[in-house]
Amino acid sequence: MRDFPSCFGESGVQVADSSSSSTSKAAQNLITCVYQCKFHGRSCLITVTWTKSLMGQGLCIAIDDLANQCLCKVDIKPWLFSKRKGSKNLEVDSSKVDIYWDLSNARFGSGPEPLEGFYVAVAFDQEVVLLLGDLKREAYKKVDSAPVNSNAIFIAKREHIFGKKLYGVKAQFCDKGQMHDVTIECDTLDLKDPCLVIRIDSKTVMQIKRLKWKFRGNQTILVDGLPVEVFWDVHNWLFGNATGNAVFMFQTCLSAEKLWASQSIFDPSVLTWSHSQKFRDYQLQGLGFSLILYAWKNE
Repeated sequence: MRDFPSCFGESGVQVADSSSSSTSKAAQNLITCVYQCKFHGRSCLITVTWTKSLMGQGLCIAIDDLANQCLCKVDIKPWLFSKRKGSKNLEVDSSKVDIYWDLSNARFGSGPEPLEGFYVAVAFDQEVVLLLGDLKREAYKKVDSAPVNSNAIFIAKREHIFGKKLYGVKAQFCDKGQMHDVTIECDTLDLKDPCLVIRIDSKTVMQIKRLKWKFRGNQTILVDGLPVEVFWDVHNWLFGNATGNAVFMFQTCLSAEKLWASQSIFDPSVLTWSHSQKFRDYQLQGLGFSLILYAWKNE
């Protein structure tokens, strides 16, 4: 998948991505979400990128096929100079592609992604394949389409987070999954033996000591009864310059071996029948989920 780290070794992660280099932090306030959709029986990836800068907030929507060939792309520039409400009409392989957005009353938190009061819709031949936001009725009215369940599946998210020794983010680990509070704690200042701690909903799920020897690695945890592989690379925090970032990836595991291996680490009682059934359902779909976090130290 383009722009997402894909080459992971057995004991670590090597991330070669221009967005993770030690460039200006001000340019890194963005969130990228990837959805797998179908139109006319054909699968495609829709990438939605939210950005925030001194110029304002922007939005980019790109549609690729599964071979990473760009089918079309719409770049909505920072809203200081463009409308917060509009549409774009395109044509892809003789199919009509319509993209609609209304962010005129959108409410934001500290990040670039809106929380509520908005919609973003992508339609192929007036069939809605992706609908984001809480203003669904307004979106269907604009598209002139009957309300239907979107076939989009949320498969990946990339986000930049900031902190000194604590980094927090709200995240889900599967399509339409439960929202969790994820906290990464790592104090690397004046410590001979730094320690990395990851908590989900205030519960410690991972603790890595002797971090200078284990600055890259991976470990399996359980979230909502499903095994999630956690990869980390904190080399820049320990040995790089002050503006470097660490990279964390949470990836849903879809192999039975990972499921039972993780069961031996945690309390077996957490693997209830319903959790196991949910895991089998995701196996049948053949889909995982990846959450990638770029953690930047505030000066």
